Amino acid sequence: MSRPPTFTPPPGVRARLLGTARGEFAALEADAVTVHIRGTVLLLPGFTGSKEDFIALQPLLAAAGYRTVAVDGRGQHESPGSREDEAPYAQAELALDVIAQAHAVGAPVHLLGHSLGGQIARAAVLLDAAPFVSLTLMASGPARISVPQQERVKLLHDALAVLDMAQVWDAIQAMEPPADDPGDIDEGLLDGEDLRRRWLGNSPAQLIATGRQLCMEPDRVDELAAVGLPVHVLSGERDDTWPVPLLDDMAVRLGAHRTVVAQAEHSPNTDQPERTARALTAFWELHS
Repeated sequence: MSRPPTFTPPPGVRARLLGTARGEFAALEADAVTVHIRGTVLLLPGFTGSKEDFIALQPLLAAAGYRTVAVDGRGQHESPGSREDEAPYAQAELALDVIAQAHAVGAPVHLLGHSLGGQIARAAVLLDAAPFVSLTLMASGPARISVPQQERVKLLHDALAVLDMAQVWDAIQAMEPPADDPGDIDEGLLDGEDLRRRWLGNSPAQLIATGRQLCMEPDRVDELAAVGLPVHVLSGERDDTWPVPLLDDMAVRLGAHRTVVAQAEHSPNTDQPERTARALTAFWELHS
């Protein structure tokens, strides 16, 4: 789970409901603060994450001339979704949500997905690339997650089968003391009422369905390369969810722009927001 520096929107970032043809989604929006607006960016969080994972990036991107909209996906944190039915969380359904979000924000947009969000973003582009100017895959790999991370997701699945969300939170806290530098999946959940509230807001069915996707996702790199959309593969210098050499190879196969953010791991957006923002805007300036 990514750890945002705050859950309180800073000046210039406002909470809103994004109405789309597929329902409403909780969002954080920041307008560009420059005279010339360079573009609009749609930001998708990862597994167990939320729109707040981009809260440190949004003011930086606004200062560079980009309007940003970060969303909670269906059944994630503050966006509504079934807590029992897994069908609405099939990857194709989530991809259709993203396409609808892009149109509601004002397509075409630069699309960025972190971790699981990257695979959902890829699925959206493969369904319909027209609403998108570019795609950034942030700490998001070509196929299924690493074996150790698959084992962690299976533990979560098994726990959700017999415990409620509050009990699962307490169990994880008891088993895994806070880490110094948590990631999206590979580090322990942290103490803190905001993080607990975010966890409890997630739909169990969404976690089960998307966790399964992370463990079973096929390699669709060649399909994505054939679309011809500009792609940016961005990661930290260490990643236990998809090893960095695997991300390097994916970038080569895609003919993609590649950035490795120094002193960052699975969540460069929270580990090193300034360096990450500079890398993102350098890529988007090539395609705005």
